[in-house]
Amino acid sequence: MITIDPHRLRLQPGQRVLDLGCGEGRHSIHLWLSDAVDVFGVDLSFKDVSTAGQRAKPFAESDQVPGRLLLSVANGLSLPFADSSFDVVICSEVLEHIDDYPAVLAEIDRVLKPAGIFAASVPSYFPEWVCWQLSDEYHQVEGGHVRIFRERQLRRSIESLGHRRYARHRAHALHAPYWWLKCLLWQRPDSRLLKAYHRLLVWDLMQKPLVTRWLERLLNPLLGKSTVMYFVKPAALQPETLSPLEAAA
Repeated sequence: MITIDPHRLRLQPGQRVLDLGCGEGRHSIHLWLSDAVDVFGVDLSFKDVSTAGQRAKPFAESDQVPGRLLLSVANGLSLPFADSSFDVVICSEVLEHIDDYPAVLAEIDRVLKPAGIFAASVPSYFPEWVCWQLSDEYHQVEGGHVRIFRERQLRRSIESLGHRRYARHRAHALHAPYWWLKCLLWQRPDSRLLKAYHRLLVWDLMQKPLVTRWLERLLNPLLGKSTVMYFVKPAALQPETLSPLEAAA
């Protein structure tokens, strides 16, 4: 299930892509298999990185895979990469887990090249708010969500670094009711209703029928579980930000 839209990343052959908080590798593996780019997937969880490696293993020896993939454990507050290392950085469903998220944004800005692309997704405010109202356990579990983002809040945090937003959308509207049910039935994980809805989502993911694709597209603006925004970093310092000596040089 891809949240970030690869077509909006403006990928070019040979570019370096960082998937920060790659989890079990859904975006990293997708981009590795579909684009001729070098993908670096990093996550704080050794277990998730190991799972991503196992998922990627069946494709590793194929000569039909256009890209290259490297998976590693790393902390988003102190990334083990030099300044301006990546053409594209994606950070999907990660920032809501981190107390000091501005520090992670600063690290992303540091490793992203001038004129590079940054894509971020977080849970949308209303669907997430409903989950918090229905269940404390949903966000109080270890490693759970520590905040509910308003889109404007996150946009301003990223734009304060000088980045310019050029696209946005919402995704996974059909998943919002599933999570509401899951929260409502948190103490009944074997509920038939919950399992039936999960089977529907799996069927939709695997079969991609037109009826559910159109239904989700129709509902995404209101119920999309995730909000996704795309930014471009400035190509260079603007003249007004330079000192008189720098501007004259």
